[in-house]
Amino acid sequence: MTLFDRVIGQEAVRRRLLGDLQDGRVAHALMLTGPEGSGKLALAVAFAQALLCEHPAADGLPCGECASCRMAAKLEHPDLHFTFPIVKGSKIKDAKDALSDFYIKEWRARVGETPYFDLNDWLADMGAENQQATYYVAEADNIQRKLALKASQGGRKVMVVWLPEKMNQETANKLLKLFEEPPVGTHFLMVSEAPDLVLGTILSRTQRILVPPLTREEYNRAHPPKDERQQLDLFIMFMRLAYQRKVKDLREWADHVATMGREAQKSFLQFCQRQVRENFVYNFRLPELNDQSEDEAAFSRNFARFINERNVIAITEELAKAETDIAQNVNAKMVFFDLALKMIVLVR
Repeated sequence: MTLFDRVIGQEAVRRRLLGDLQDGRVAHALMLTGPEGSGKLALAVAFAQALLCEHPAADGLPCGECASCRMAAKLEHPDLHFTFPIVKGSKIKDAKDALSDFYIKEWRARVGETPYFDLNDWLADMGAENQQATYYVAEADNIQRKLALKASQGGRKVMVVWLPEKMNQETANKLLKLFEEPPVGTHFLMVSEAPDLVLGTILSRTQRILVPPLTREEYNRAHPPKDERQQLDLFIMFMRLAYQRKVKDLREWADHVATMGREAQKSFLQFCQRQVRENFVYNFRLPELNDQSEDEAAFSRNFARFINERNVIAITEELAKAETDIAQNVNAKMVFFDLALKMIVLVR
């Protein structure tokens, strides 16, 4: 078995990656970008196995049988490294000790179970509540130490960087030289959902590869339903209470959403923005333009007419502003209740 067997869809991206490997022109720093849930991490981990394989097939696919392939399949190859955003939590008390390595056991368990997960899943694995995951400065020093060592197996070294947009400027600046001129045989495989938030000087040192969205069928295979029903229920309640102008109930709704973690709140606001877009498009009566589940479409049948050219831009802007405020640690109760009051005016 190779890790490419776990990649759903994305045949064109797979061919490109393996083609570059066959031709000997793999960039030292690749950045896979695309929407959440498209399988970027699955591709990165699979390609890492291909880079480390001792006996690749003629088409570039890893053999799946050599010692390197077997170790990579378990995510335990000594020359395969991972770095990812973390929280300090109970494991880490001081920022100078804040390293991904403290959570490597949880990381291997999560990726081993499925490479199709999001930041909320990862926060739950770390036992985070209201914290936001980030890269601490100590992580930059740790990456440099790891990659300064010779390859244990005498071949390539691979560093998978998940969500580099979570690096603050100080951490990113310490890695600039390494990204530009890594040790010979070293490859960075970055996985980003928001490349515009990555420090520009890092972005300019990478070769970007766009990973397109999965089809609805592929997405459902990769992401068994979990909390989207809960998000839809919250969205439906939000819209109904706003339409009915039930201020007291909206305050209770806002207080409830405020108890969710910051990342969960941002995820919910992104979900709301997608629903607003889908309901606006629903009015065109062209089903091929919509990408909704059965439950979402059922709600849209009656609700879509309330999202129209008079309010769609304003509603979207307010949701996006709320997401920005949450990301900047503004008081969540204030953010969601203010949003609720504005929605009373906009949704009618």
